[in-house]
Amino acid sequence: MNPARVELQTPVAGVAEYNALIDVNKSISATHVAGVMALEADDFDKPVRDYVFTGSSSARELIDAMSQAGGFSATKLATARDLLSDQFAALDAAGHDAEKCLNWLSFPACLCATGARGFFVEALRQRRFNVVVSTCGTLDHDIARCHSDYYHGSFELDDHELADAGLNRLGSVIVPNSSYGESIEAVVMPALEDIRSERIESTGLSGTELWKGFGTVELCWELGRRVCDENSILHWAAEHEIPIVIPGPTDGSIGAQLFMFRQRHADFWIDILADEQRLSDLTWLARSSNALMVGGGISKHHVIWWNQYRDGLDSAVYITTAPEHDGSLSGARPREAISWGKLRAQAPHVCVEGDASVLLPLLGADLLSD
Repeated sequence: MNPARVELQTPVAGVAEYNALIDVNKSISATHVAGVMALEADDFDKPVRDYVFTGSSSARELIDAMSQAGGFSATKLATARDLLSDQFAALDAAGHDAEKCLNWLSFPACLCATGARGFFVEALRQRRFNVVVSTCGTLDHDIARCHSDYYHGSFELDDHELADAGLNRLGSVIVPNSSYGESIEAVVMPALEDIRSERIESTGLSGTELWKGFGTVELCWELGRRVCDENSILHWAAEHEIPIVIPGPTDGSIGAQLFMFRQRHADFWIDILADEQRLSDLTWLARSSNALMVGGGISKHHVIWWNQYRDGLDSAVYITTAPEHDGSLSGARPREAISWGKLRAQAPHVCVEGDASVLLPLLGADLLSD
C-alpha cells in the first residue's frame, strides 16, 4: 500500500484542458475500436487565439498567450510551465521535505556548456528540485566554467583547423584545451587530495574502508565546496545538500581525474551503490514524486527507473528533440513510461519537442524570476 500522497495543486486551466483533450482522444480511440463513432463537435470548445504583441512585457504573458494559440509546441510549453509551477508549489508547501514531495531534475551535460546552465543554477539556488541526475560531463563543464571561459563559435567552422589550434567544438561553442582538461586537472587533483586527508582525519579509517559510502553525491558536494563559485550547479547543490547522482561517473574529464587519482592511491574508489541506496530511500519514502527530464539517456532513465518501484511518477515534463520511431529511450514519450509503470496512468504529463537551449530560458524567465 502506498503512503498518503501530497497532491499537486489543482492544475491551472492549461493543464486541465490539455488532459481533457487527452481523455477525449482516448475516448475517440476506444469508440473507433468498438466500431462506434461517439465524437461530438461540443467536445472541442476552446477557440484558437492569435498572439497580440502590443502591450506584452514579460515571459509569463508570452507563455500565457502560447496556451491560447492552439499550436503547436507552444501550447505544450505552456502546459509544461503550468505543471512545473504546480511541482514547485507542492515542494514549497511540503517545506522542502523530500518525504512529502520529491522533485527530480535530469539533464545532459551539453547544456552546461551554454548559458542554459543558468537555468539549473537558479533552480537549485531556489531549491525547486531536491534530487538531480546527470552525466559526468556536467561536472566537467560546471567546474571548468568556474575557472575559465568557453566561447561563441559556429556549427560550420572547420574542425580540422580547430583541432590544430587546440580548440574543441561542442555544437556552436568553442572549448579551448586550456579551459577544459588542463583547467579541470589543475583544481580537481588537489581537491581530491584534500578530500582524502580530511576523511582520514575525520573517520580514522584507511584503505578501501575510507571510501565506503562515498558516492557521486558526496563527490559533487565536496567539489562544490572546494572548487566552484556561486555561478555553479555544484555550489548550490552543496549549499543546500541537494543530491546530484552521476550514474556514469567515469565518462568524462572528471572520470579521468578519478582514474589518475587511483594511480596515486590504489585503495581509492567511488561507492556508486551508495548513490543507489540514497535513491532507493528517497523513492520509497516519497509521498509525491514529480520530474522535469531534459533530454534522455542514462539521466532520464535513472529517474523513471527508480520511480517504477513506487508505481510511477505523479507528474512529468519531458523536453526532447529525439524522435520516437527509433525506439530510443531519449525519444520515448510519457505514454511509453506508463506501460512500464514508471509514470502513473492518471499522472499529468507533457512532452515538449524542441531545443532545450531555447525552451529552458523561457521557462526560467517565467518560473524563476520572482
